[in-house]
Amino acid sequence: MKWKQVPIPANTEDVLRRHEANKQAWNEGAAYYTQNLEQSLEGLRDGKSGIHPVERENLRSFGGLEKWCRRAVHLQCASGYDSLSLLLEGAHEVVGVDISDVHIENARWLTRQLNAEASWYCCDVLEVPVELDGTADLVYTGRGAVTWIQDLGPWAKVIARLMKSGGVFSFLDDHPFIWLISQEDQDLMYSGADYFGHAEESLGWSEAYIGSLGRCVDEQAAKYERLWTVSQLVQSLIDAGLHIRSLGEHREEYWDGFPKLNAEVKKKIPMTLSITAVKQ
Repeated sequence: MKWKQVPIPANTEDVLRRHEANKQAWNEGAAYYTQNLEQSLEGLRDGKSGIHPVERENLRSFGGLEKWCRRAVHLQCASGYDSLSLLLEGAHEVVGVDISDVHIENARWLTRQLNAEASWYCCDVLEVPVELDGTADLVYTGRGAVTWIQDLGPWAKVIARLMKSGGVFSFLDDHPFIWLISQEDQDLMYSGADYFGHAEESLGWSEAYIGSLGRCVDEQAAKYERLWTVSQLVQSLIDAGLHIRSLGEHREEYWDGFPKLNAEVKKKIPMTLSITAVKQ
């Protein structure tokens, strides 16, 4: 995997251009999920939820999902495993949104096999159809999602417009601190990223995640990620009119993105960040 730092997007056109590039990259990367669809189907049939324990605890603070979540909308849903896991957690219906055509086709295939109460929209998360406005008891965004968003303001506004009055927003993702440390060292070494303004372009996928997919890195589509600070994430939700209910920094990780990092060091740094918010 190769990456380089790039300027922060200058305008809406630049934001949408980078999102479109990410769509092409994810249509390639989603092949990894396609290869594992049968395994995903088996897991869901066996009742194996993909919801992280931190998310589950946060959601249960509002009561069991079966009591209050008629519809959950999952933004950046990938191939739908975590979306369909929300049904296992108690949601009555799920709606998934993702920019990748391949991911959405995978999700639709899983839905047909399971005869699940789920529907899917292939679009940029910033362009979710207005027909979904005010329909969500829960808006959920899972791990490894927010880094692909190039402008938080419109993102938070989409979340708010989707939610019913009294609706809940659930967020769990990498803690932004981990952008500052190297993935190649046993001890904490500075990566070179600017906490307050880092954006990057990359080719290829981490071996700890998707890997090469049998293709040369230079032949793969370029993709764009951003580091969002804790304050930027929280403030965007506040500015969209949501009320923060919880903010958590956690030792628990959700993937082994730092396989070389000393295990004892890992226990002393924040690996994940969670947020819940409500719409009054």
